[in-house]
Amino acid sequence: MSFLLVQDAGPLTTIQDLGRPGYLRVGIPESGPVDLEAFLLANRLVDNPDGAAGLECTLVGPRVEFSDDRAVAVTGAAMAVSLNGAEMPRGQAFLARAGDVLKLGPARAGVRAYIAVAGGIATPPALGSRATYLRGQLGGLDGRALRKSDRVPLDPSPRGRLGRLRSEVGSDLASEPEIRVVLGPQDDRFTERGIGAFLEGTYEMLPQSDRMGARLRGPFIEHTRGHDIVSDGIPRGGIQVVGDGQPIVLLVDRQSTGGYTKIATVCSFDVGRVGQVKPGQRLSFRRVAVAEAHAESRARHERLRTAVEYFA
Repeated sequence: MSFLLVQDAGPLTTIQDLGRPGYLRVGIPESGPVDLEAFLLANRLVDNPDGAAGLECTLVGPRVEFSDDRAVAVTGAAMAVSLNGAEMPRGQAFLARAGDVLKLGPARAGVRAYIAVAGGIATPPALGSRATYLRGQLGGLDGRALRKSDRVPLDPSPRGRLGRLRSEVGSDLASEPEIRVVLGPQDDRFTERGIGAFLEGTYEMLPQSDRMGARLRGPFIEHTRGHDIVSDGIPRGGIQVVGDGQPIVLLVDRQSTGGYTKIATVCSFDVGRVGQVKPGQRLSFRRVAVAEAHAESRARHERLRTAVEYFA
């Protein structure tokens, strides 16, 4: 079987696909890529189906050797990409030959990069998905991050097209992004002053952040009558505010329910932007109406549909 030989795994490289929806009711999150758009674009660059499994790399990428000839593409965080030591482009597919070594360096901007290999990764599905859920030790390669000397199996690679991103498309790696949110579902549990602090201040990304949640530090968000509620479901992008008055943006490996007030929900198209903010960098929030969020979501889907142009 074809495979990638991991020579150096980097600090946190996991196998992800589009995730395993439908299991939150039994406490299992969807998982999948934090920056969904970057993941989709990587697959489309090598002419894979959107759901093909690839690699999510965090802060520093891995070094992997190819057992056969493959098209490969890298998107997301600005990590230097090299093949046998020669610089290669991000956001454009290129060919790797058997024995070639692909390396991703430290992220100059952003946090998470994505590697798609033509044919996709062929680890056994768990509950219908290859996505790695680290806390549950589910999916991916034995439910864990990659390690040195791992052999990551690959599906057969039919000869497909090679693509590149149009110049106006790519991950937003701004150091202080403005994140769009819809208030609620418990915004009535915050004072006017608390909501004002949330929307008018800036928040620092903390190093304790992970795929479960982005922990932030900034202006105090005041509750009206405490931070506890009867536990209810947590959407992707839900923003909990616990007793210390600081927000946590829940991401792809979030818990299924929680008993803390949620002041707002990050719009689906901006969740990936949250996941690309480095610890120590800052972000802010901007309130949008539901209709505006739906319009932007439709526009974003259209931009993604035409984002890749094929040249070979």
